[in-house]
Amino acid sequence: MREINVSLIEDAVCDLFTEANAHLPKELENKIRACAESESNPLAKSIFCDMCKNLEKATELEIPICQDTGMAVLFCELGQDVHLVGGDFNEAVNKGVSRAYKDGKMRCSIVSDPLKRVNTNDNTPALIHLSIVPGDKIKLTAAPKGFGSENMSRLKMFTPSATAEDITAFVVETVKIADSNPCPPIVVGVGIGSDFEGCALLSKKALCRNIEERNPDEFYKSLEEDLLQKINSLNIGAQGFGGDITALGVNIETAPTHIAGLPVAVNIGCHVTRHKELVL
Repeated sequence: MREINVSLIEDAVCDLFTEANAHLPKELENKIRACAESESNPLAKSIFCDMCKNLEKATELEIPICQDTGMAVLFCELGQDVHLVGGDFNEAVNKGVSRAYKDGKMRCSIVSDPLKRVNTNDNTPALIHLSIVPGDKIKLTAAPKGFGSENMSRLKMFTPSATAEDITAFVVETVKIADSNPCPPIVVGVGIGSDFEGCALLSKKALCRNIEERNPDEFYKSLEEDLLQKINSLNIGAQGFGGDITALGVNIETAPTHIAGLPVAVNIGCHVTRHKELVL
């Protein structure tokens, strides 16, 4: 049994959300820079160049890459041989989030009640997804999620007779409906299987996967590639002004499901689909 003080979790969470909001994952930044070179639409090409300048300025000035610094979503894989000491895990996470957003002067966007709309003023509480895994380590993944893109996400409970073509049509339709609202180019996370809430979680996890890593299953790898091609043929383009590139990547995650259903969720991330991970 390995003891880990929750103060380490607080510090790690603070650092992760600060870093995630200031720096894109390297593979996503590289993709945006490559798009600035390859895009054939002059206006879209110019927008990609502006995005590159924005990334550079955020690093130079040590400020967030987007004004919407997101809802603080945290994935935690807790090793079953870890014994947490020194306080409450959830409290430590929220202290870390509070420090990151207040000390980092990031926009605090969370209201304590969905209808009364009173701001909590420190971007807490975090949305924590906790899973127990083998081992004596803790893996933390911070995924600050802006709501311009989150609002464009959809879920559909298909019947088991639905085909891959039906699912493809639903995903492409979701992007078409979203149009310019999620600040394209976008990253598309697709969750297939599980149940109503489970497929939504899968789609959010999909956004945290490296866009250069394809699904290890050849069937879903092919589906990811087909979806990316179809989405990019929509001509929505950077910021909705038309162009070759509407999506930077499509990631699919799957899980077992009930014989009577086929849940599918689409979670859209904007061009700053941020995430950063750390293992304690």
